[in-house]
Amino acid sequence: MTNGMKMKKNITKINPIGEELLNNPVLNKGTAFTKKERAAFGLHGKLPPTIETLEMQVARAYQQYQTQPSNLYKNIFLHELHANNQTLFYKFAQTYLTEILPILYTPSVAEAVTQFSQEFRRPKGVYISYPEKKHLEKIFASYDSKMIDLIVVTDGEGVLGIGDQGIGSIQIVIAKAMLYSLFANINPARILTIVLDVGTNNKKLIDDPTYLGWRHERLSGKKYTGFIDSFVNTIKQKFPQALLHWEDFGRDNAAFVLERYQKIICSFNDDIQGTAVVTVAALLAALKNTNQDWSKQRIVIFGAGTAGTGIANQIVKAMMYDGYSEQEAFSKIWMIDKQGLLLTTTAQLTAQQQKFAKKPQDITKWKLKNKKFIAFRDVVKNLAPTILIGCSTQKGAFTEEIVCAMAKHTQHPIIFPLSNPNEKCEATPENLIHWTNASAIIATGSPFAPVTYKGKTITIAQCNNALVFPGIGLGVLTAKATQLTDTMLWAACETLVKETMAIPKQKQITLLPPLNAAPNLATQIALAVATQAYKEGLSEGIKNKNAIPKIIKQQKWKPRYTPFT
Repeated sequence: MTNGMKMKKNITKINPIGEELLNNPVLNKGTAFTKKERAAFGLHGKLPPTIETLEMQVARAYQQYQTQPSNLYKNIFLHELHANNQTLFYKFAQTYLTEILPILYTPSVAEAVTQFSQEFRRPKGVYISYPEKKHLEKIFASYDSKMIDLIVVTDGEGVLGIGDQGIGSIQIVIAKAMLYSLFANINPARILTIVLDVGTNNKKLIDDPTYLGWRHERLSGKKYTGFIDSFVNTIKQKFPQALLHWEDFGRDNAAFVLERYQKIICSFNDDIQGTAVVTVAALLAALKNTNQDWSKQRIVIFGAGTAGTGIANQIVKAMMYDGYSEQEAFSKIWMIDKQGLLLTTTAQLTAQQQKFAKKPQDITKWKLKNKKFIAFRDVVKNLAPTILIGCSTQKGAFTEEIVCAMAKHTQHPIIFPLSNPNEKCEATPENLIHWTNASAIIATGSPFAPVTYKGKTITIAQCNNALVFPGIGLGVLTAKATQLTDTMLWAACETLVKETMAIPKQKQITLLPPLNAAPNLATQIALAVATQAYKEGLSEGIKNKNAIPKIIKQQKWKPRYTPFT
């Protein structure tokens, strides 16, 4: 195993001693090293004399966490804890999961990304800049090819709703890796986090003297593709069975990269596929809870980038699984981007956008002020949508006028302002509830506090990818799947809907389980994904379908100290 470890009957044989051991976050126990271990590994005098249990360390860490002056510094504290003692970090995070998740992940991770260079403490993850493209094999030479199951990688161009963040995007992939371990119990020692530094077009970063990334305009075209090709080929050769999780690539590259490499190496893009799975699951729950189906739905997606087109594609697949034709499914979806309503005559459409562009004759009967630019407002007033999804990062785009116009034509308008962080959200839940007299069915991308309206407290569902991607990853690793298919993603979506509908009925409609249910969800989703991989003949790790639950259980890692010898 890595880090000089060998496991035998819950006893770990290790090589490092003294300060080398204390500086190894995978092996370090800090004050929990026993007297026997302190003597054996040259730790006398290097630690305070009191010997603590893991639980005692967690209590101390929580006291320290509470003293941090801001959410940013709470995030930094958590990363420092992770860099010092991973066992303690994950035990702490599991103990206080609900409280720390918004700090570790969205929305606070956005600030951690933007402040990465200014608040840099110590390197975590793997940094590969374009000038080092000739050294890819050397960069990965120190890693045991049999010990890496999962690789989370970004190029930092499309981070959350804050765009191009260059090398600071390493914080995103580290946070994702943490959630894989927290929710799916994937051993953190078996995960690599990587940022591909291909420059940045963020002038603020380039002009910042503290910026730690490659000071060059962002690569594109053949240079970019050639670099990604070299990276994938190296990964495929070094870690042939690893799942490659692509994260926060820009709108022009995200789908291109996924489609180019998904049959070369098992690939997953959370912004395209994870977002789509969790959003469509919430839509299906909304329809089921209001006794509706797809037949009478008119769907408007405001923001036709990576997330928006990913959601649209998943809606099409969901409708086709329900028996609708592809043509019927596409006819239900209307997409709007910076060019206004996407039409076949619209210039510079991406390949994904072209699939959803409407013909000019589709809107000949519409009342329009400007026929050359079909604005969001025009679409809502003429189409009278029943479902409105926001992926635009345009704060306040869902105005009172637009929402009220929508609510006139449907008893329960389904409105999902998904842009994050919160300050990029198309509308606040509080406004949506007041404007629709609490008839709107709402889910957001970032966490919002419950809203009190006419004496009733309404909990706001969060379309958080963390509900699905850990389970998808665990399912792929369980099956040792050679590919992640659309049907495997649909199995994840169906499982999430099933788990949502199993929640006891409450006074309000439930769209998704709460985030504290994510660990159990990960297990159920992993079971569905692995089973589907087995059915499709894409599993190299399952010989007997009935053995899948046992394999999942055996794979799970727990944060605990084992005796060292």
